[in-house]
Amino acid sequence: MQRIRLRYTKRGRLRFTSHRDFQRAFERALRRAEVPMAYSAGFTPHPKVSYANAAPTGTGSEAEYLEIALTEQRDPQKLRELLDESLPDGLDITDAVEARTSGLADRLTASVWELRLEGVAAEDAERAVAAFLSAGAVEVQRRTKNGMRTFDARAAVAGLEAAPAPSDRPGQGPCAILRLVVRHVTPAVRPDDVLSGLRAVADLAPPVPAAVTRLAQGLFDEESGTVTDPLAPDREAVTAAPQKAAGPAAAPEPTGAGSA
Repeated sequence: MQRIRLRYTKRGRLRFTSHRDFQRAFERALRRAEVPMAYSAGFTPHPKVSYANAAPTGTGSEAEYLEIALTEQRDPQKLRELLDESLPDGLDITDAVEARTSGLADRLTASVWELRLEGVAAEDAERAVAAFLSAGAVEVQRRTKNGMRTFDARAAVAGLEAAPAPSDRPGQGPCAILRLVVRHVTPAVRPDDVLSGLRAVADLAPPVPAAVTRLAQGLFDEESGTVTDPLAPDREAVTAAPQKAAGPAAAPEPTGAGSA
């Protein structure tokens, strides 16, 4: 059995697809691409696909991850191309690597998000960010299946900064860009929770819903404050494997009169 890890996107209008919608589209793509999938046992076998930390419905993403199990060996890049061609535009497979390490989900400990706040001046966003970061705790509420829940949105935020939108962006009027780094904690803190926190501490209320996109997710590096690529260990293992298999060069056998 071979395991392949894939990175995929949700772009444009397809950011409104639910996780279940993506599952159905991806399983159709597997059939179209004739991928030799491994199936689970039991009365209702299903393809062995493991999804990791999917983004909420309505948010775009450049960094979603999943893992599939195959019954035959396939080249990861050729497989990526076949699956990408079999999916609609906006659901794009952007990376593939053979799984050579364990614990992909354990390496997804933080996410980098971009929040576009149309109608909000960069100066107002910067003041709100400063108030949020200086607060010891920022309690927000969210409705869950068990009712309303109150939790601290500030504790999960590892980084938050504001900047004006690029001057060449389409549209008119002010627009602030927030770049958010949030740790994956329990209960999960989502970008809309941080927006609720900004409203609570600084009365920042965008006139239209924010456009939210996940730019990256992976291990959070405490020293640099960055999020690392979760597929890097698998790529490194694939690169190191041929070198290890080759081993050191063998010494030449003796020649001449002294040889046996």
